[in-house]
Amino acid sequence: MMDSRIVYIDADACPVTREALRCARAARVPVVIAGNTTQNLERHIRSDDPRDAGHARGRDAAHAGFWVEVLDVSVGADSADFAIVERLQPGDVVITQDIGLASMVLGRGGSAIGVRGRVYSKATIDMDLFIRHEEKKVRRAGGRTRGPAAFTAEDRERFVRNLTRLLTEAG
Repeated sequence: MMDSRIVYIDADACPVTREALRCARAARVPVVIAGNTTQNLERHIRSDDPRDAGHARGRDAAHAGFWVEVLDVSVGADSADFAIVERLQPGDVVITQDIGLASMVLGRGGSAIGVRGRVYSKATIDMDLFIRHEEKKVRRAGGRTRGPAAFTAEDRERFVRNLTRLLTEAG
């Protein structure tokens, strides 16, 4: 079954790119890795991965549907975010650590998942944005906020489990 949705990876500092590609291969869902040109995004892609839909169609049925493209964006704040939003269609899945991007994705009918496996929700995204704003105000005033906890094997497992669920649900 060929699925029309695409997985977008906001690759700037994404610790689960390989896992995301593995999940997408298994679900036969295409992937676009978006990041700035200073990164070597190609390192995540296997040499036998099809690089576009045309090459994916020529594959055997067990592998058809999956392909991966690298979307190089300029260096600069939010360049990858805007490149993803520009291409996003309802039903697409975006992997990001950025709550602002997650909010835009949800608003356009997509799904967003964080690198620790948290699936963002329309019901809570406004509160997430509010908390981010308040923490930014504290930092601008010279205060300190708590940073993220260390990334763990459990975070990676939760990510794989929840992304697999998102990709196998009806698009």
